[in-house]
Amino acid sequence: MLRQLLNLRTGLALIAVAIVTGTIFYSNFLSKKIELEERGKISQWVEANKFIASAPQNVDLTLASQIQQQNADIPIIWTNEKDSIIDSRNLDSSKLSPQYLEDKLREFKSAHAPIILEFSKEPYVADKYYYGDSKLLKQVRYYPIVQLLIVALFIFITLYAMSARNKSTQNQVWAGMAKETAHQLGTPISSLQGWVEMLKEHESQGEISFEMEKDVNRLKLISDRFGKIGSAPKLEENNISDQVEKMVAYIKRRSTDKVSFNIERPKEDVLAKISEPLFDWVIENLLKNALDAMDGKGFINVKIQQRPGQAIIDISDTGKGISKQNVAKVFKPGFTTKKRGWGLGLSLAKRIIEQYHKGQLYVKSSDAGKGTTFRIVLNT
Repeated sequence: MLRQLLNLRTGLALIAVAIVTGTIFYSNFLSKKIELEERGKISQWVEANKFIASAPQNVDLTLASQIQQQNADIPIIWTNEKDSIIDSRNLDSSKLSPQYLEDKLREFKSAHAPIILEFSKEPYVADKYYYGDSKLLKQVRYYPIVQLLIVALFIFITLYAMSARNKSTQNQVWAGMAKETAHQLGTPISSLQGWVEMLKEHESQGEISFEMEKDVNRLKLISDRFGKIGSAPKLEENNISDQVEKMVAYIKRRSTDKVSFNIERPKEDVLAKISEPLFDWVIENLLKNALDAMDGKGFINVKIQQRPGQAIIDISDTGKGISKQNVAKVFKPGFTTKKRGWGLGLSLAKRIIEQYHKGQLYVKSSDAGKGTTFRIVLNT
């Protein structure tokens, strides 16, 4: 799927480059052609003006007048031989001021060479006709930029739609797998519960039945967690400090004496709406990852903070840390640096916090050989 997406992105990018490149070359060809035509129109317009100004009274001026009137879109400023402005044509009449005309004259000088109409060489007397680009020419020049933006927008929307579709499909697969797992666990758990009840009837087996019951209840909790994936969980207000402390105590009993645990919690209750089994799953997963990162020895610190509108849980370990290139990958499904496991734990934990609890889960900091801190942010 990833390879197909990358190939599609490459294909779309190449198509976009081809379209834009072809458009740029063709637009450049058109703009040069229009530019030559406009210079020819200005030359004709100047000659028509000259003819009208110097023609005898009995000469027909119809054609010259038509040529003169046809230029309604190319802006012109004409000056004398010293570049003193004489008159203008096709400029914004609402802005006609000496400064505006001077600014436009500088713009036209940098755009095109003037058309010069000489009257005498000694002394030198001439009119200079400076002109700018018509609206059509400007539109042709800006068209490739507009098209580039449109193509880029099209590619962005296409890729976004594909990403959303793939994500939706992935979510459905996750939910289906989780619910099927919960369904498959249901039958043996029910059977085990029956056997535990039978063991309780024999006093000699009391200790065994007690320990078995704890494990069966644990399996039932795991099944319940999987069953909640894919459906909107019921969020209830809980004391986050107590909830986290309970999970730390659970993991502590199952770790070695070489691992030290510490909890920093405020004196007042930190309240937030959570799904208790799913939230416990997240904390358990992060603590187990911390244990794996330390290879069974080190220090785990859990810090709980209350901020305006937020509850923050930082889980830090003194393990091997995460390399910079892997920090962005740790929450992706299938990514793992361990020899065993499917690399699903952190991905599921992030989904639980961000999709179901509308919070955040991210790597706050990580130093190679020093440890990692994961941060959970919940809205209160």
